[in-house]
Amino acid sequence: MKNLVLLVGNDINNLSCGLSWKDLLQDILNFCHAGDQIVIDNNKPFPLLYEEIFLTASKQRKIREKDLKSFIAVKTAEIKGNPIHQSIRSLNPAHIITTNYEFTLEGGTPIENTSIITEKFYSIFRRYQVGPTTYWHIHGDCLNPMSINLGFEHYGGQLQLMRNYVVSGTFYSSKDVPKASLLRRIHTHQVFYHSWIDLFFTKDIHIFGLSLDFVETDLWWLLTYRARQKFHHKNIPIPNRIYYYIPEEYVAVSQFKLELLTANDVTVVSLPSESKMEYYESIIQIIRNKELELC
Repeated sequence: MKNLVLLVGNDINNLSCGLSWKDLLQDILNFCHAGDQIVIDNNKPFPLLYEEIFLTASKQRKIREKDLKSFIAVKTAEIKGNPIHQSIRSLNPAHIITTNYEFTLEGGTPIENTSIITEKFYSIFRRYQVGPTTYWHIHGDCLNPMSINLGFEHYGGQLQLMRNYVVSGTFYSSKDVPKASLLRRIHTHQVFYHSWIDLFFTKDIHIFGLSLDFVETDLWWLLTYRARQKFHHKNIPIPNRIYYYIPEEYVAVSQFKLELLTANDVTVVSLPSESKMEYYESIIQIIRNKELELC
């Protein structure tokens, strides 16, 4: 579907047998030999918990972050695909944005990296082309371990580059990267989809499998800035819609987050969830029907 854009998170991987996020966290602790020193507490935001684990290991055992992220890359690459990954691909979306590091959505390790520049650390332009679909790994990928975004410092650097791209313009040496800000380019009708960020201001986006916890500071900033442009500054037209899908059983406990999403011009769609598989299949069918209506 030539105009379809999806933002897909890690929860779809929970349908696969094997590594869970909890398992990965324990593997990180074991790799760093920090299991008896670090207290895992849900009150610790994960990016700061990662910093605690890494800094403790770095001080005591001289562990390099490159080695830790390489270990994480190997572990996440072990995640296996499941029928939902295939169902998503069957939509033939134009773009899939994902916070996942592995390539289960692609159905295999992609051959063609089509990014306009090579990014070793951050992920403003990180993209792969597989068939009709462009895949954007916005938090890094397991082929490039240092790009894997886990820690608070990494989130901060990513957000800095995102804001430059949208608001003030970029400073990359490559001639292929537009220097003018996204706002200016939208104003002058020069949007070429060099970055996944472009899509948030121009294309309808369906978000699912993503908890959108507040530690995702990059995405929350982007949603907030987009909403401010639309309702307050009104410097550019923002005609697109953003949809966030959530199981009905989580609506009550997530009401505070859903209120914030609504304030930021995100349409919340709650669906029954008798099983995780049926829940995601229902999302995919709704999206398919919506896109067919637009054809």
